[in-house]
Amino acid sequence: MKILVVDDDIDIQKLYKEELEEEGYAVVVAGTGEEALKLFIQEDPDLVTLDILMPDIDGINLLRQMKEKKPRLPIIMSTAYDYRDDFAVWASEAYVVKSSDLSELKNIIKKLMVK
Repeated sequence: MKILVVDDDIDIQKLYKEELEEEGYAVVVAGTGEEALKLFIQEDPDLVTLDILMPDIDGINLLRQMKEKKPRLPIIMSTAYDYRDDFAVWASEAYVVKSSDLSELKNIIKKLMVK
């Protein structure tokens, strides 16, 4: 299973990559929305974790573009802020508030990968 981690924070990229690889996933990281779209097409991931606040293309816009291309692809919105009241994030399969404890994220990934 391949996961695309999209986040402009290098520390989050490293943390997610290291922790998810320990769980046995192949992990590809992108630091910008543009890079994420390229890797999305090249790598054909099984799941995407997507930061909402990005320097170029925001995560909501990326979510829409990815869902247009692969409507069934599980996408987890990952952010330091609470956007649950924003209807746009409802198109994602899950929503996680960033934390150094990735147990919630890992549990959601396991549930989504079973489907």
